[in-house]
Amino acid sequence: MSRLTRRVTAMAMAGTERLALAALCVLALCAAAPAPSPVTPDLVAAAQKEGRVVLYTSIELHLAERLGHAFEAKYPGITVQVERSGAERNFQRIAQEEASNVHAADVVESSDIGHALSWKRDGLLAAYVPEDVAKYPTDARDPDGFYAADRATLSVMGYNTHLVKTGDAPKSFADLLDPKWSEKIVKAHPGYSGTIMTATFEQIEALGWPYFAKLAGQHVMQTQSATDPPKKLALGERPVMADGSEYVMFELIAAGNPIAIIYPTEGTPLILGSAGVMKDAPHPHAARLFLNYLFSLEGQQLMSDAGTRSLDPEVKEPKGRVPLKNLKLIRGDPEAQEKAIEAIKRKYAEYFGT
Repeated sequence: MSRLTRRVTAMAMAGTERLALAALCVLALCAAAPAPSPVTPDLVAAAQKEGRVVLYTSIELHLAERLGHAFEAKYPGITVQVERSGAERNFQRIAQEEASNVHAADVVESSDIGHALSWKRDGLLAAYVPEDVAKYPTDARDPDGFYAADRATLSVMGYNTHLVKTGDAPKSFADLLDPKWSEKIVKAHPGYSGTIMTATFEQIEALGWPYFAKLAGQHVMQTQSATDPPKKLALGERPVMADGSEYVMFELIAAGNPIAIIYPTEGTPLILGSAGVMKDAPHPHAARLFLNYLFSLEGQQLMSDAGTRSLDPEVKEPKGRVPLKNLKLIRGDPEAQEKAIEAIKRKYAEYFGT
């Protein structure tokens, strides 16, 4: 055998070994991902014996409690304890609790999907796939089964129809920089809200930091949660909203408030939420049962009817709502966002203050 032949043979063997190793890795990952889990009588009985599930969430309190009450009605004997705060605050709280070896949360839900990436990497989540998650798009669920997108939220612009004529309302992010909107804009803070953190990251990717430097010069009213600007708008405290949760706008409009949604011409930031079970959940069976309900058609339809967007293909959108497929959306890379979070907080504070 010539030297060249021996070299080619060795390369082929090495290539075969690499392919075999890659195949084993794929098989290992597939084996590690749990099969979708249905609700069984045993799971319900074990959950009812535990009697409680603690939910850490950034969903607006009224909606989170409505979801909890629906679960309690379906599974009597289990109380849902809702711990609602901004996603970034919840993330800090969980980090502090884990550092103190305190395990209080059963289910964690966040509007910042970067949190799920961090919790998974740090080994804080349990791999559990509710049965209905199997029908979700692949980009809406973790391939290893640690979390899935329980909701999609849009960060929209808006205006008060009593204070601004429809023809005069801004139509784009760029329009907000017009001097006529100085001291007339309200927006939320990425240091508190996961929705706004994601929206800010996506806007930076699309518009750049110079846009935010100019927007800060408009003397913006700064709130914390993404649920706050729609409420300020409805009260007439500011006539124009730079960002805020679409589902809260839907709720306020349905209640008769004089506000309207604006989908910016540059594109509307799309925010994927995430939910998963904590590995050290104090009520592990109730946690799994709640996650099954959250991702069930019933749970997702409840969320959609309340204004959030569902990635369940069987959920029916309420009449009159613009379908996601008809909107120009801005989407970001969750992994890139997770790496940029602290830098975004620092840079944003330079422009808008803490």
